[in-house]
Amino acid sequence: MTRWRSLCLAAALTAGPGAGMAAQQAQPAAPVPAAPAQPAPAKEADGASVDSLVAALYDVISGPAGAPRNWNRMRALFAPDAKLMVVTPNREGGYALRALTVEDYISRNMSAFSRNGFYEREIARTTEAFGQLAHVFSTYELLRSPNDPKPFMRGINSIQLAHDGKRWWIANLVWRAEDAGLALPERYLQSRPETVVKP
Repeated sequence: MTRWRSLCLAAALTAGPGAGMAAQQAQPAAPVPAAPAQPAPAKEADGASVDSLVAALYDVISGPAGAPRNWNRMRALFAPDAKLMVVTPNREGGYALRALTVEDYISRNMSAFSRNGFYEREIARTTEAFGQLAHVFSTYELLRSPNDPKPFMRGINSIQLAHDGKRWWIANLVWRAEDAGLALPERYLQSRPETVVKP
């Protein structure tokens, strides 16, 4: 996946000590330009467990309107070529599966996150695991503010995870929002005993 970006820094040229001193005495010092903002680093601990990876997924996209998200951290949660997919109604009356790369998700949500607060919170979870594979059925709710009395949307995140011998990665993520024709059943509003996930 084309996820990681490099930051190129220009090299500063320095004059000899005599020339620099003369310039400082002859004219007022020019303001020093601010250094360019460095992208926030990813967090290595995010991939340490299924719990930490899922928690990071919710944390990294949540925040008040205009708050910058740590997109490098977001990129580092997903395996190369991972997809984010959403189930949406289509014009014919059925449903479509729209696939996004991590970069698609970032580019399509940056403007919305700049205008509106967005907090995605997990409210229940069911986890199944086999060796280096895990599947998390994570019930979510969406809020504009962490103190909102009720969410503006709820749904299910179906998260597939894989362990490469060193850490966990999100292999794919598919979500479906609740709507007037499909309410979340009670069994997905309560966390069930989870499988101990140790690859």
